[in-house]
Amino acid sequence: MFQSLISGHPSHMSGLPPEIALQLPQGQQLGAANALVRVSFSKWSSIARLKAGQIGALAEDYVEGKLQFEGAMRDVMRAMLKVLPGNPVESDTGWWTGLLHRARSLAAHTLVKDAAQIQFHYDVSDAFYALWLDPRRVYSCAYYRQDSMTLAQAQEAKLDHICRKLMLQPGERFLDIGAGWGALLLWAAEHYGVDATGITLSKNQHAHVQQLIDAKGLGQRVHIELRDYRDLQQDRPFDKISSVGMFEHVGQANMNAYFGKVMQLLAPGGLVLNHGITAGGVENRQLGAGMGDFIGKYIFPGGELLHISAVLEHLAHSGLEMVDTENLRPHYGRTLWDWSDALEARLGEARAVLASGGSAERAEKILRAYRLYLAGSAMSFEQGWIALHQVLATRPAQDRQGDAIKGAQSVYPFNREYIYR
Repeated sequence: MFQSLISGHPSHMSGLPPEIALQLPQGQQLGAANALVRVSFSKWSSIARLKAGQIGALAEDYVEGKLQFEGAMRDVMRAMLKVLPGNPVESDTGWWTGLLHRARSLAAHTLVKDAAQIQFHYDVSDAFYALWLDPRRVYSCAYYRQDSMTLAQAQEAKLDHICRKLMLQPGERFLDIGAGWGALLLWAAEHYGVDATGITLSKNQHAHVQQLIDAKGLGQRVHIELRDYRDLQQDRPFDKISSVGMFEHVGQANMNAYFGKVMQLLAPGGLVLNHGITAGGVENRQLGAGMGDFIGKYIFPGGELLHISAVLEHLAHSGLEMVDTENLRPHYGRTLWDWSDALEARLGEARAVLASGGSAERAEKILRAYRLYLAGSAMSFEQGWIALHQVLATRPAQDRQGDAIKGAQSVYPFNREYIYR
């Protein structure tokens, strides 16, 4: 077995990079003694996966305890880059794969399944997320407007960046689709005076936001509902709408319906900002080398990514007009490293928090999955395999008067000066 897997292997196994050392199941050592990253295998099958460049399957073996990593997560990710079999964006993009993805998407995104999938991820443990998120628990890409910003400062900058793009005004009706732990909902209400409504499918997040609303005495103009966007019915449309870190869960098969619903909920001339992760490749729905499958199994079941060109096509089909698109890909790489570093600094506390809600074995699996997910996602954004786009759009209103530019058909002034004033 040892000879068949190790001898005659490709260059990434025969000439290990100096950063990597391997310990084989029978105790043999490969690589430098002072390597930054040591991978210890208990199963020969894991070595076969390493040889084949099956990074997702290798990550699954780590979560299941079949191998161990030693070393800083930043070093582990740099090492994994050197064993990848080419660009994971370019793999698994044939016509049959696309057809299969659409069939799976239709089956995976029913009302019941979407609720269960959201709760699988976001209801792991509020205390666990609090260990590595900023104090407001903003679980989406931050905006490092100045390089010296801390994570907390960059998250507040992101909240304000969104509110400025939406041109929020006191008294406006504002909807936040996928409100998370309520950071944007409350920021908009407290700093811009809007009448704010948020919706979420996470029971934990719903309870947390309701407590914050009550504690701040904002119950007259801030509301949080445990509701799917498809079930939201309003007699009066909303002046402004945001969707942050939510549309990744919608599914390609439902994307036209999603933007159509946003169009229906938005007042003529109003603005919507869609902030979400997009695919780095034009054709792929997830990362190759098994990385997308790993994330789907352990982190985000049902998650699907579209290239920004496909997002804009679906948006246009709904009748919305895109007026501004901004790629924050490097910002999300830095955000994820900040999260990863924070979690790595509190691993003991994280184990204890997760174990308090279940078995120690389950807690360890969750922790290992999140360690790889955060660091691996940071690397993926840095490499351009995935991206983060903020898309600002309007619902055109033919009869608008007094626009900044004649014929604008919305409140948008068709320049960015207002954002930075």
